[in-house]
Formats: sequence, C-alpha cells, structure tokens
Amino acid sequence: MLFIKRFKSIQRIAHITEPGDSLQVQVRLDMDFIHIVSNTFNLQGWIKSVRRLKNNVFLDINDGSTSGKLQVVLPRNPETQQLGAGSVISAVGRVQVAPNGHYELHADEVKFLSEGHLQDGYPFSPKQKHAPEYVREHLHLRSRVDYIAAQLRVRHRAQKIIHDYMDEQGFVKIDTPMLTTNDCEGAGEVFRVQPESAQLLKQMGRPNVPQDQSYFDQKVFLSVSGQLHLEAMSYGLGNTYTLAPAFRAENSKSPLHLAEFYMFEAELVQLEGLDVLAEFIERMLKDVTNRVLDANAADLHFCQQSANASSELPWLQVPWKMLSYDEALELLLANQSSFKTAVTADEGFSKEQELFLVSHCAAPVFVVDWPTRQKPFYMKSSRNNPERVHALDLLMPTVGELCGGSLRESDAARLSSHPDLPKELNWYVELRKYGGLQTGGFGMGFERYLQLLSGVKNIRDVIPFPRYPHSCKM
Repeated sequence: MLFIKRFKSIQRIAHITEPGDSLQVQVRLDMDFIHIVSNTFNLQGWIKSVRRLKNNVFLDINDGSTSGKLQVVLPRNPETQQLGAGSVISAVGRVQVAPNGHYELHADEVKFLSEGHLQDGYPFSPKQKHAPEYVREHLHLRSRVDYIAAQLRVRHRAQKIIHDYMDEQGFVKIDTPMLTTNDCEGAGEVFRVQPESAQLLKQMGRPNVPQDQSYFDQKVFLSVSGQLHLEAMSYGLGNTYTLAPAFRAENSKSPLHLAEFYMFEAELVQLEGLDVLAEFIERMLKDVTNRVLDANAADLHFCQQSANASSELPWLQVPWKMLSYDEALELLLANQSSFKTAVTADEGFSKEQELFLVSHCAAPVFVVDWPTRQKPFYMKSSRNNPERVHALDLLMPTVGELCGGSLRESDAARLSSHPDLPKELNWYVELRKYGGLQTGGFGMGFERYLQLLSGVKNIRDVIPFPRYPHSCKM
C-alpha cells in the first residue's frame, strides 16, 4: 500500500513523500506504470524551468523546502502559454507517479501570483552553475541559488539539533550579551560600540567621563565570546551553553575567518580533567552529526556534490586521539621540511601543521596542555608545571582547529595575581570567592562546523550574510 502525507492549506514540496501520519490513497494500474490518485494538494513555488509539448506544459517548481523540484503538469492553452521561468504560481491538483518513477502534480488549477522578470537583469541563469564569488555579490538574491538554499537548510537543522541535544543533556541555554565591556580573549580584536549621534553623546556627558564613552560611562565592545558570562550563570545554574553571534576585528580574508560569526559555547561544572571535557566534545559532535545526517541527508549530499567534496565522514567511526602540546611540537619539528610555514615553539600551529597532525594520527586530535604564554588568563595552570595550562584545541580534517577549550582557574588568589587579568574583571574573581566551582568549557565556530560537514571551501558560503574585511553588504 502506498501513502502520501496529508497537509492543511499550502503544502511544501519536501513533505509530499515524507513518511509519517499518512492518508491512504488509491493505486491504479494503467498500462505499464502506476498512478497514485491522492487527495487534492495545494502548492506554491517559483518556476525554475518550462517545457512545452503539443498538449501539455511541464513546469519544474521549487518552494525552498528542498533542493529537488516537483514537476507540475497542466494542459497547454493560451493562459498557460504565458508562464515563464522565475514566476510564482499556486497549483492545485493530484499527485501521481510519472513513468520515470518521480512524483508529479497534475494540476486542475494554476494561479499566476507574480512575474519573474528574469530577462530584466536577474543575475543567475537557471541552467548555469555560478561561481561562489559571483553569487556572493548578490546577497539579497542568493537564497534562490540551489546550493546556497540547501546549505541554509542544513544550517537550520544543525542549530535545532544542537539545541535539542544540549537540552537532553540538562544544559540551560543562556542568551549571552552582544554588548560587553570585556575582551574575553585579551587579543584586542574587538569592535567598539558607541552612538553615531555626537549631539546625544554631548547631552549625556558626565564629569570625568570622556564624551565618546558618555552613553555607557565606559568603553563598550561587540562580544568576542560569551564564555565569561556563561561562567557567571553556571555558578548558579550548573551546566550552561549558548549559540550566539561573536565578532572579531581581524585583518583576515582567509576562507576560514569572518568578522561576524556564530559561536557554540558550553560551560560544564564540577569538571575535574581535560579528558572528561574531550570525551564530552567527541560524544556531542558525533551524536549531533549523525542526527544531522539522518534528518537532512539529501540537502547535505547536495552541498557536498556542489563543493566537489566527499560524502564520507570517516571521523565518525574512529576514536579520536590526544597529544600533549610537547608531543605535537616534536612531531612537527621532525617533519618541518614538509611545511611551507615555520614551526616555532613560541606560537600556535598553522592550519597546514594542524592538518598534518590530523593526517598523521588518522583521526581528529585533541592537543592538550599548552604553554601558558600562548593562552588567556582564565585557563587553569598546571600545579606541577606552571609553564603549562590545562587547555585543549580540537583539530579536525579540512578545517583544522574546530574547538578550543580549557579548565578554568578556580583559585581566586592565583587568578587575582595573573599579570593579564583585566582591571574591570573583579566580578570574575568574586565568582571564586563566593562558593567556587571547578568548571571548564569550550567554544566551537559554528560556521567551521558546517564547512566540516558539507565540504564547502569558503566560510562565507555557510552563513546567510557574511561580514569580512572590506565587505558588510545589506
């Protein structure tokens, strides 16, 4: 018995053949193929292409719910003769199975909703594959390009799955602020925020406060991370997380960097060791990824094909490795003739070197116990070796570093005496004073994760409206 899902009002193309609560339909054998005769369906979408034969017109329509298209069959007459690519139509009819095995809608009624005007300067040809750089020049229209639409549906599904997973694990979602007075990483890569109106700033002026700071009475920035705010909430709520915008003022045009991106960050309480944090990250990423594959396989495969990337994700099937920083550095130094970038003990690893470590281990790699001088003030120092902090970087195929995390310094005295502790973070020390906890956590660039899944080469193509140096359109 064959089934088709029942939907109210306007149906979405992606849902027509989904399993679930279904309505039994009649099946009629006619010649050498099957017709499915269903209840009436009502669809709306854009005409992607038109084919006109002697008696019928065949429209390929898409409504944004899937990378596939649905063929609409209607009689050829003076009214249907006017339909063209790009126009929006509403079609009412019955779904059948065509001789080629695909579903099609035999329309009883078609309404013309708006004209496409594709001949009047529309930048994308329906039958042509356009370079991502070209598509990026038309941000307001690029959701109509199939591979961008598929990527954005994968993005939506991955976000929902992350939220579901963290809720199942007992984490509380925190909406961390985008306006902040701290530079969490201490690298100075912050965007300053102040009113544009000089008159307003003058009106709000106070003694001993610079006029450009008069709105908040101090310097304010766009957040580079929600970590410190998560820590504050975790001291009263337990495990917390956020998935929120972050901003970095870097002069980088690499395919892995954006000025505005999304960070998935989590803070875990009563965390005793980096091995426990690494285990959580590995389990979470494997589970979330498998759920994305189950929920949105067609779109993900379409993205991988469009990017000429493999559909295999072998890192889902193998245990991940752990190397100390010193072990990783020794490996890189032993192979430094293979690299275009120099290997130095005073700096982090380049992407080329990160990918070498992943390839050498034949699995994703957690690099742990980093030099103190390379990491921020909040990371917990080793009690056996003050030159090292309990920090980890997760290195993955294709993208290199995906996650960075650490145990947090829980000793108020040690934290207070850290030479890089910002003066305005007394509240951060107070967290330890009033009932301190052992905590740790990590941050993951969400767009990099999407690149890892889809194989998309440039990070600007996995976010709806990319912002990067010399470009902030719309």
